[in-house]
Amino acid sequence: MTRTQKQSDPDDHTDDTAHPAHSGRQGGTGAASAVRSVDRAVSVLEILARHGEAGVTEIADELDVHKSTAFRLLGVLENRGLVTQIKDRGKYCLGAGVLRLAGAAAVRLDISQEGAPVCRELADELGETSNIAVLDDDAAVNIMQARGTASVTAQNWLGRRTPLHATASGKVLLAHMPPTLREGLLARPLRRFTERTVTGSSVLRGELEAVAGQGHATTQEELEIGLAAVAAPVHSHEGKVVAAISVSGPVYRLTPERLPELAKRTAEAGAELSRRLGHGF
Repeated sequence: MTRTQKQSDPDDHTDDTAHPAHSGRQGGTGAASAVRSVDRAVSVLEILARHGEAGVTEIADELDVHKSTAFRLLGVLENRGLVTQIKDRGKYCLGAGVLRLAGAAAVRLDISQEGAPVCRELADELGETSNIAVLDDDAAVNIMQARGTASVTAQNWLGRRTPLHATASGKVLLAHMPPTLREGLLARPLRRFTERTVTGSSVLRGELEAVAGQGHATTQEELEIGLAAVAAPVHSHEGKVVAAISVSGPVYRLTPERLPELAKRTAEAGAELSRRLGHGF
C-alpha cells in the first residue's frame, strides 16, 4: 500500500463519529469507521506494551496508516491517561490509566480465586447460602456463591444484579462508596420491592452511616418476602471496599436473635478475604 493510498483512508483525515450529518449520508460508514478507530486504538496500546515505547512514525508504520491518524489516536489515548509522552524523546509509552484498568480486572480475578474457599467455609459452617458481590454500576452483582446444608432449596443468586438499597451486600457497597457517587444514586427514585423496602433517601443515609460504623449490614424482607441477609465488607490491599460477602436465608432461620451471631461470623469472613487480598500487610 502506498502513502497516497494511506492518505485516501477516510479515517485518516475525518472522524465520522464527530460529524453526525456525515454519518447519516454514509449509512453504516460512520459505525464502521468508529469500530475501525477503536481497533486501531487497541492496536496502539498493544504496540506500546510490546515495545515499551514508540514514536508516532513507528506506530503509523505498524498500523499502516498516515502519521496524522496515529497522532490523533495517541491524542485521544493520552487525554484518557492510557498513554503518556516521554517529553525528552518525543516517544509514547503506556500511561497510569492502563494500570488502573488492569488493577480493577486483577481485583475481580483475585476475589474470585481467593473468595471461593472463604465463601465455601462460611456456607458450610452456618448452613446457609453465602455470596460475594461486587459493584456493577448501580447494582450489586454476585460473582461467587456457596450453599450450606440448610439451603438446598435456596435461590441461585450467582450472576444476578441486585438493587443496592434493598440488599445487605448492596448496602455495604453503598456505605463505602465515594460520597459524590453515593449521593447521585440516592437522588434517583428508589424502587419499592416489599413494604419493608427503605425508599426514603434520608432514612437510608442514616442506615448507611450505621453500616459503615458497625462493619456489617442486615436486611429482612426488603427485597423479597421471607428473605433475610447479612453482609460485611471486603477490602483490597489499598484498603478500599471492593466487595461484600453475605449470608442469606429464610427469615424463620435468620431470625433477629440469630442475626448478631451471623453478622459477627460474616464480618470475620470478610476480614479473612481482605487479608487474602493483601489488606493489612
